Amino acid sequence: MSKSGALDLVSGVGGSIERKEVFSAVQKYEKYHVCHGGDDEERKANYTDMVNNYYDLVTSFYEYGWGESFHFAPRWKGESLRESIKRHEHFLALQLGLKKGQKVLDVGCGIGGPLREIARFSDTLLTGLNNNEYQISRGEELNRIRGVDNSCTYVKADFMRMPFSDSTFDAIFAIEATCHAPDLLNCYKEIYRVLKPGQCFAAYEWCVTNSFDPMNQEHQRIKGEVELGNGLPDIRSMGQCLEALKLAGFEVICEKDVAVDSPLPWHLPLDKDYFSPSNFRVTAFGRFVTRNMVKILEFLGLAPEGSQRVQHFLEKAADALVEGGRKGIFTPMYFFLARKPIP
Repeated sequence: MSKSGALDLVSGVGGSIERKEVFSAVQKYEKYHVCHGGDDEERKANYTDMVNNYYDLVTSFYEYGWGESFHFAPRWKGESLRESIKRHEHFLALQLGLKKGQKVLDVGCGIGGPLREIARFSDTLLTGLNNNEYQISRGEELNRIRGVDNSCTYVKADFMRMPFSDSTFDAIFAIEATCHAPDLLNCYKEIYRVLKPGQCFAAYEWCVTNSFDPMNQEHQRIKGEVELGNGLPDIRSMGQCLEALKLAGFEVICEKDVAVDSPLPWHLPLDKDYFSPSNFRVTAFGRFVTRNMVKILEFLGLAPEGSQRVQHFLEKAADALVEGGRKGIFTPMYFFLARKPIP
């Protein structure tokens, strides 16, 4: 089950990092980012270390507040966050046209929430690719609990250098994951390589929109805080993603910002002005409770030193995401479906 209580939350803070090393890991992670004097090139050069540190530090917080699927979703009025997330995953599976028994790759699978849901929805064989040891161990535990050990597996590897033969998979997807790639073109080329000819790759990407102004300091501040709070080397534009897909060799079947058509704003669950009893932990009051709970547990020595710092930059990221969504300069749901041509 998802982490449900205070001790469940803090028991995972730091992931594979030794408890006594959590505080220094937080400091090291923060220094990669613009808000703390870092720059884009340094983050890209050290992306493996940066992203691993990030997910060791935040995975427990994510699961506690968000559940097993760490992504946003367009949402209908009267629909719960959990329902919208499942529908978002089903939409992707349907776009890929998945068939029973196919071998499917989830690139950057987190703790496997979408992987398990899509495996059950489509009756396919899912492989989750992840470079974070703690997330894989947590995902394997959840696979056993959900009873999907036979259809869902994990491989620990960097998605810039996948340990698979050419043309291995019948379909590939990535949900808000390849935004962590230091070089998007080479990431897409690697996905292209391991996908069978004639088959499809679908993804939801984090992007700045056409309304983003790189000369606007407020826009740059928001972008920097989103990058810091979400372990990103650099947030790209939708045009850059589209160009990288084509240069990698893909035929783009369709592409759109799914957030534009969402009846409710995608950032609503993080909005301080919005209250939802069904998703209390990510509301303003829920965050207040979690903040003080973490403070007390760190003071008592039950949570490692540095836990409050993680909570703080995640809250700042949440606020920046809301700002970016309200201003229309950022989307976490640039969707595309692309096919690898048959030679």
